[in-house]
Amino acid sequence: MKANLVHFLPFANPVGEAMIDETNHIVRRRLDFAAPREELDAAMAAAHGYHVLPRVELREPWFFDADLLRRAPNLLAASSTGAGYDVIDVEACTQAGVIVCHQSGTNKEAVAEHALGLMLVLSKRIPQADKALRRGAAPDRFALTGSDIIGKTVGIIGIGQIGTRVAELCRGLFRMTVLACDPFLTAAEVAARGAVKVTMEELLERSDFVTVHTPRDATTLGMMGAAQFARMKPTAYFIQTARGGIHDEAALAEALEHGRIAGAGLDVWVTEPPPADHPLLRFENVIASPHNAGITHEALHEMARAAAEQWIGIFRGEVPPRLVNPEAWPRYAARFREAFGFAPADLPR
Repeated sequence: MKANLVHFLPFANPVGEAMIDETNHIVRRRLDFAAPREELDAAMAAAHGYHVLPRVELREPWFFDADLLRRAPNLLAASSTGAGYDVIDVEACTQAGVIVCHQSGTNKEAVAEHALGLMLVLSKRIPQADKALRRGAAPDRFALTGSDIIGKTVGIIGIGQIGTRVAELCRGLFRMTVLACDPFLTAAEVAARGAVKVTMEELLERSDFVTVHTPRDATTLGMMGAAQFARMKPTAYFIQTARGGIHDEAALAEALEHGRIAGAGLDVWVTEPPPADHPLLRFENVIASPHNAGITHEALHEMARAAAEQWIGIFRGEVPPRLVNPEAWPRYAARFREAFGFAPADLPR
């Protein structure tokens, strides 16, 4: 029996679809949001795997939640397009014996470079200089004086694969002091990733740049609020390329309004894309991008390749390399065997 894999819109790069289509054990079906609901429901009900779009492109009612699970009783696995998987209800999947995977690390270079780019652009005041020239008046060069970042201190909140690459770039290129706050890692593990483990309070108080690289979940939503911005230096910059909602947008606007921090580089928003009249877009010391930090030609190719490789392995019965909920494996394994007639591999001990 072949596995049925469904997805909306093309993979991030054609290489992913081509890899899957070359197999003899997976039938891939690309769905269209505009198709009749009955047709889409039938396809989802028959699917064993669902490759889930990011929040920006995904539409209701196709978020991977408990309701979708009820409508798709044969689903065995869900995989996000990129590193983030906040559009998938992991707890509901675990209870249903559905494994969840993601593509963590596949766009780490793109996001890390984007974060560093925001640091450079903000500290050098490049947008203000650009706008001054475009207005046509001769700008006062000294009114646009920026700052060097060499030797400064960067604080990384969440030092996973992207945070580790940020640490490497900042330390290697600009000899920066690198601090990190990550409750899931020991001081030795943080040190191995190129940073000094500190508390959140110390990180905020010491850093010239605070950059966020955590998942969006119940523990990180609203993590950066008024109290946290108040602890930062008035000369410090806030960089956010992780997920919208991790920082309180109103609190950040207030901190900028009162000069409590020097500026912000924002790639992620609660509502994406943000409306043109969003309060944070009126500040000249805010650099904004539409959640495209991880979208480069190279990253899209790697995301699609890695996703396809993972799907191919899943339906061969292998343990996927980027498994989010290993606790679902026993029930998943039983359901997999019932569907395909053979048991998947055991989880490594």
